Amino acid sequence: PDLSGAAGDLSGPAPDLSGPAPDLSGAAGDLSGAPDLDEPDLEPPADLEPPADLASPPDLAPPFGIEVRPQNPTCLAPTRPPSAVAASTQRAFAQLSFSVPIAMLQPPGDAQRWLVVQKGGVVKAFANDEQAAVTTTFLDITGRVNSAPNEAGLLGLALHPGWQQNHYAYASYTAYCPNGRNACSGSGLLSTISRFESKDGGATLDPATEKILLQIDQPEQNHNGGSLAFGPDGRLYAGFGDGGSGGDPHGQIGNGQETQTLLGKILRVDVDAGNPYAIPKDNPFAGGGGKPEIYAVGLRNPWRFSFDTLTGDLWVGDVGQNAYEEVDRVRLGGNYGWRVMEGKHCYNPMNCNMNGYDLPVVEYPHADGCSISGGYVYRGAAVPSLAGTYLYGDYCSGKVWALKYDLQGQPSPAALGGVRPMTAFGQGADGEVYLVGVDGRLYKIVPGMQPADTFPRKLSLTGCFDPNDPKQPLPALIPYDVASPLWSDGATKRRFFAVPDGKTITVELDGDFTFPLGSVLVKEFSVGATRVETRLLVRHDDGEWGGYSYRWDDQGKDADLLPGSDTRVVGGQTWYFPSRAECLQCHTVAAGRSLGLEVLQQNHGFTYPGGVTSNQLAVLDHVGLLAARIGDPALLPALPAPTGGGPLEDRARSYLHANCSFCHRPNSTGRGNADYRFQTPLKMAAACNADPTAGNLGIQGAKLIAPGAPDKSIVSRRMHALDSDRMPPLGTVLVDVAGSQVIDDWITSLMVCP
Repeated sequence: PDLSGAAGDLSGPAPDLSGPAPDLSGAAGDLSGAPDLDEPDLEPPADLEPPADLASPPDLAPPFGIEVRPQNPTCLAPTRPPSAVAASTQRAFAQLSFSVPIAMLQPPGDAQRWLVVQKGGVVKAFANDEQAAVTTTFLDITGRVNSAPNEAGLLGLALHPGWQQNHYAYASYTAYCPNGRNACSGSGLLSTISRFESKDGGATLDPATEKILLQIDQPEQNHNGGSLAFGPDGRLYAGFGDGGSGGDPHGQIGNGQETQTLLGKILRVDVDAGNPYAIPKDNPFAGGGGKPEIYAVGLRNPWRFSFDTLTGDLWVGDVGQNAYEEVDRVRLGGNYGWRVMEGKHCYNPMNCNMNGYDLPVVEYPHADGCSISGGYVYRGAAVPSLAGTYLYGDYCSGKVWALKYDLQGQPSPAALGGVRPMTAFGQGADGEVYLVGVDGRLYKIVPGMQPADTFPRKLSLTGCFDPNDPKQPLPALIPYDVASPLWSDGATKRRFFAVPDGKTITVELDGDFTFPLGSVLVKEFSVGATRVETRLLVRHDDGEWGGYSYRWDDQGKDADLLPGSDTRVVGGQTWYFPSRAECLQCHTVAAGRSLGLEVLQQNHGFTYPGGVTSNQLAVLDHVGLLAARIGDPALLPALPAPTGGGPLEDRARSYLHANCSFCHRPNSTGRGNADYRFQTPLKMAAACNADPTAGNLGIQGAKLIAPGAPDKSIVSRRMHALDSDRMPPLGTVLVDVAGSQVIDDWITSLMVCP
């Protein structure tokens, strides 16, 4: 036998065995007696390993698509472009954060304290000190507040102008319907205005002192308004939406125009007279013809109003339908047009007589946002350039504007720096203005520099691509792919990201990736063989993200930075370039901004440029890009390809996750309560057999997902639409035939909801 490789070197000529047998006594083992040469005993000694099997290669780990983390000296987030106003936002009260805050205010006569209203039913108080680290509970009515629907909860708080003497405060909230949901119109909500008293000198409000002033039965779960404020006349003003759904479908003319309902109105009452209040004599319908509490009509969903502390003007941010958001300066007896008008445009009917309506001071299209948050007229001293301007913003895009006027006296809003998705604004006794962030933090409007705009004008100047051939990414850009893509009108895409040297990515508990400051995400789009657009989503040094679009020139040699949205015909189809604000409407805070960079989307094989196919999570773990080891990807969740194999429901839910869940998830920008995340069980998603909250789109008996009936399912209808009903609402002008078929097949296969 060939024993090469066994213990001892037996190479060389065979020994001469002629002559007497050698004496092997004393050798390991008892070898007395002649060996049986016909059947040699080749069992190795017990203390030796058996010979290696040289017919099989050693067990080596497979190669990774990337073996070493690339260095990144140049592909870093550029400085944010300066805004048109020398003002920005910065974190205030940095040691504090709140649970779904929706308002902040200071008690009358007490500039040393702030109150923050939380949607769930709690009001927190803290000292007016930037170093404040402790909050106390000012009011807790959690058990009385139905905050489950997305637009419901504790929505407003106003302290009486005589607070220091009477310690009265008024709250607006959605209460549970007594005797069960069916006892009301079906929404289970009663919009409620109540008075509470302090029994401890103003430190807290006593829930036991509640006196209900007014309740409104809500037919739907959205458009609850909820703003409260005392005007300079000492009267209490309240705002309520049109009753919800979409298109104001209730009644013959809609609640916005119907004067026999309090829905879709600004109300005014005198809480210092009557029981529970008196009607001011100059209210429009104080003598009849409508509800006497009405101050102004024609509002869709007034989300935050305020009085100018100098002039007394009432400013309202009114949320639009699908096209326009508006700012109104509201007067006694005014009619602000809804549902006949949306902004300055006819809505229902499509051709209307605009006479008799108070048109908005300014409007903005949904290219700049999707849900206005009304603010305050700036009367502070820190930012002189803002003096007397009305500040307002958008909940979805986070943009903030100062309402300025041009030389002809026409409104000309100027954008502030610092994108901060907000639920509301706040104003201190000193006139300074704050933002209530979607992230639970508070921010302040502060002076801003007006540096030169150094943002790269060409893709070749970004430091992410070869300056001589910007079609070629530099090594710092790490390529990746997603398991379930966002529909982009059939375009082919290349995706990359770059992280600053020495920094890592944090994988959150829900699987989202949180990128460090300075990170750059890149997506390149091609229609056929034509390179059309390259988008950069970057995390600036202020912690916020910004989206920037580069349009490729006709020669395909370089791409130019676009200042706003644009369109172009490519290969016979219209290609839409989103604006910077539109980028952040889909890349929401709730979805972690990066969208496709999460565990669910990355947990699959990808063929890297060198030809090696590896699991992307394993590669990121291997090269040290993750802040903590992620473990075996096989034990982690993953998305199936929507048009691949596997269970139909999983593929359909995967499609909804990639194309819908960035807005439709808790605390995000989607209207209603639907949660289309893949990991949310269908029975918990508030979608199957759920009533739509943004209109039935003309479908009798419509549901978000109607089991067995795609034709009655809003989800399907929106996917097939190419008008203002389309979802996702941005960036596409073609129907995803394959994707919509997966959704329709799944809905057809559903017999009942789980």
